[in-house]
Amino acid sequence: MIITVDGPAASGKGTLAKRLAKHYGLPHLDTGLLYRGVGFLMREAGHALDDAAAAARAAHALEPSKLDPEMLRSDEIGEAASRVAAIPGVRAALLKLQQDFAHQPGGAVLDGRDTGTVIAPDADVKLFVTASPEERARRRLKELESRGEPPAFEAVLEDIRTRDARDSGRAIAPLKPAPDAVLLDTTRLDIEAAFRAAIEIVEAPRAGRTRS
Repeated sequence: MIITVDGPAASGKGTLAKRLAKHYGLPHLDTGLLYRGVGFLMREAGHALDDAAAAARAAHALEPSKLDPEMLRSDEIGEAASRVAAIPGVRAALLKLQQDFAHQPGGAVLDGRDTGTVIAPDADVKLFVTASPEERARRRLKELESRGEPPAFEAVLEDIRTRDARDSGRAIAPLKPAPDAVLLDTTRLDIEAAFRAAIEIVEAPRAGRTRS
């Protein structure tokens, strides 16, 4: 079984994907972490983030097993990831790696941009997780405060809106749900309620039901 979980930044898609993977005993891939890795390599090497050739080389050189999720969670790396992810050469370099992971025996859970539209359009279940910009900003602020990096709420909200606009408007892999994805709005849901809703979505086709 292949499950894809897409959605905007700070919507809760990563947390839900990990919970779903554990629940169903499936391997999990945070595809956004790959782009964060490329952004990190670009910054470390001092390359401009719009240097397409350097970004493509960084993507080819990426070693997923060596990525440290905690080290790559900063806002600066997130911003870099959003920018390099719009470069066609970067997406092409990482595509096969993601497709191979999705189609391994038994299936997998993948979360991140275009998982249900490009990486695994044949996925058994596709979720598109969202929440209001204000709620996502509150969640992001709480996460940053836990790391001792508390910016102003207004700055976090502006960053969320800027990333939404850029991710939705870009020509390559824009932020949008697959036509057959099920929308899960978590604005008013805590993680347990969101997880229960996600399980119901996954189980619906297995039980012969439909969701809209």
